[in-house]
Amino acid sequence: MRISVLGAGGWGTTLAILLHYNGHSVTLWEYKNDYAKFLDKKRENKNYLPGISIPKEMTITHNLTNAATDKNIIVLAVPSQFLRSVIKKIDKNLLKNSILVSVSKGIENNTLMTMSQMILDVIPSLSENQIGVLSGPSHAEEVSRRIPTTVVTASKDFNTSKTIQSAFITSYFRTYSSTDVLGVELGGAFKNVIAIGAGIIDGLKFGDNTKAAIMTRGVAEISRLGIAMGAQPDTFAGLSGMGDLIVTCMSKHSRNRFVGEQIGTGKKLKQVLKEMTMVAEGVMTSKSASQLSKKMKIDTPITNEVYNILFKDKDPLKATTDLMTRSMKME
Repeated sequence: MRISVLGAGGWGTTLAILLHYNGHSVTLWEYKNDYAKFLDKKRENKNYLPGISIPKEMTITHNLTNAATDKNIIVLAVPSQFLRSVIKKIDKNLLKNSILVSVSKGIENNTLMTMSQMILDVIPSLSENQIGVLSGPSHAEEVSRRIPTTVVTASKDFNTSKTIQSAFITSYFRTYSSTDVLGVELGGAFKNVIAIGAGIIDGLKFGDNTKAAIMTRGVAEISRLGIAMGAQPDTFAGLSGMGDLIVTCMSKHSRNRFVGEQIGTGKKLKQVLKEMTMVAEGVMTSKSASQLSKKMKIDTPITNEVYNILFKDKDPLKATTDLMTRSMKME
């Protein structure tokens, strides 16, 4: 197939290379013109995926129109808070026959939309059958080295989900299909917030007991909120729910866990983000998730405390104490 990947970060570059070696004709779009030229010449994404060669047969461009023209699938690997502005720049007539696959994990601030909802908001002429998502426990650093990985592809249309599944599946990147787009998106987005909390635990030098608690109770509140919004319960026990939560809370590769760890050691959010080159989606998603929980009247204490620590300068130890001394509950 003819496939474009919009967004040349670590994940976008990794998926573009995977798709190329899977036999597809692949174009990788980079937002910055100078960096697109650098990638085209050097064939290595030194900023976001160092040490991994980009095949010379892959097209690299800064021209969004060229990237979107005559494509069977367009993979959206732009950070969630910037995706709307990118989609707005694409001539909608170019997308009439394309499947759009979001691999961004976030909830848009202010609108509180998932990425698939936001795509339809920008391009209402699209059919839901043209929209899909891919999510799961999948760090670019490992997938790019062909370490066995499993993810889930979802679309409300079963055939679209299967098309996406077959486009990505390889001997080291196993894809499962689903029709629960909302559940897959919410699991992928909300787990980043819990991962920041897990990182805070690491920064505070707490132990395995505490990490297990935040992961388990984190799944509980993600599930409560997701089910209230219309997602399927089983999805949160799967790859895009529990699976992604485990890897993001535990891994040295996790940007969200790293942000939390730095906060836990006493750094302020502004300082941590200034020192990072990659985007930690959970930071801005904590705003959206906290607002969604209030809107849906769902109890999400961990999410709320992560938001308070990040944006209201709450002391992490005080937040931990407040969580531990809440009124007694049934599990």
